[in-house]
Amino acid sequence: MSLAKNIEFLRRLPKLDKIAGLGGFHRSPGSGTARSPLIETSRFGSNPGNLRMLSFVPESIPPKSGLVVVLHGCTQNARGYDAGAGWSTLAERYGFALLMPEQTTSNNANGCFNWFNPEDTIRGSGEALSIRQMIDHMVRKHGIDPQHIFVTGLSAGGAMTSVMLATYPEVFAGGAIIAGLPYGVASNVKEALSSMFQAPYRSHRELGDLVRRASPHQGPWPKLSVWHGSADRTVNPVNADEIIKQWLDVHGLPLSPKSEDMVDGHPRKSWRNSEGQTAVESFTISNMAHGTPLGIAENGELFGTEGAFLIETGISSSFHIAKFFGLTGKVHKARETSLTTTPPVLEVLRNDQQKQSNSGGFGSRTRRRQSGIDVNAVITRALTAAGLMK
Repeated sequence: MSLAKNIEFLRRLPKLDKIAGLGGFHRSPGSGTARSPLIETSRFGSNPGNLRMLSFVPESIPPKSGLVVVLHGCTQNARGYDAGAGWSTLAERYGFALLMPEQTTSNNANGCFNWFNPEDTIRGSGEALSIRQMIDHMVRKHGIDPQHIFVTGLSAGGAMTSVMLATYPEVFAGGAIIAGLPYGVASNVKEALSSMFQAPYRSHRELGDLVRRASPHQGPWPKLSVWHGSADRTVNPVNADEIIKQWLDVHGLPLSPKSEDMVDGHPRKSWRNSEGQTAVESFTISNMAHGTPLGIAENGELFGTEGAFLIETGISSSFHIAKFFGLTGKVHKARETSLTTTPPVLEVLRNDQQKQSNSGGFGSRTRRRQSGIDVNAVITRALTAAGLMK
């Protein structure tokens, strides 16, 4: 790759440490530790990858509950990403367990999972094995249903999600990759940078073979949801297409989607298997930079908090991913103020949107700002009406 691109990448790195909100990896005391119920487990296995294990299990969850493994991005930590993406809130509401491995600075100074390091990305070794050991510990201790284990992650965590799905496909029923990269496209830093910026073309067969060679598994393969911002300048959005190609080939599906629609204003494509079930889906988040999409969920609730690499886009990726995993069908614990007895947040926002539409439009974030709308005030009114704020 060119010298100019290397310089541009390195130029941006120092800024990551200074971003307000959830950006600092063990550097910012305000990284969400007070807002996350995650607890640390120090002994869970040999831990060859030298990772930290943090988890959350809601009280009185039913036996054989599901488990979601969530992998944070560079410069983030587990508690900060949990508070930002809202995963423990979802886990408590819908009754599933949460595992959030955390990178250590001794492994990677920027807190990135080493998705490009051969030692950490093969079956039975390094960081991949440490995460596998954490899952085994959760299954043994909390009676997790082995058939309902899922994994998701952002950026380097998204790329590490690709690693886990490829190296241990028999463990996971599904996965979701946000702003990540395909499995096996890099084996050192130079190749990682090249893939992030340029995503060199590979055939669908070549990409699929990388997954098939990563384990002795013969199928069935995990289902997959892919999320990427169309304006991502950190990880080229072409990587989303490459991930999709990789897993369509693994599933033996054609490149043309079975259906295309819009969800909360963003394009979604889906591919179904012979049983009519969605095996692969993709969301392209319009005009979004590098990060996890946040917004109001279908039930009118807010999950997560906007911050560094946690971007309000009008769609709740965490909720939709949990729904894709099949975890939102039954509420485990309702909030103290029932949303059925007070105006739902979503309805209040829709009313505000309708008012603005009648007076000139309430479309993109840019148009909202140009029209002088106080988005924070709108959200505050909605939460107050729902009884979630005073």
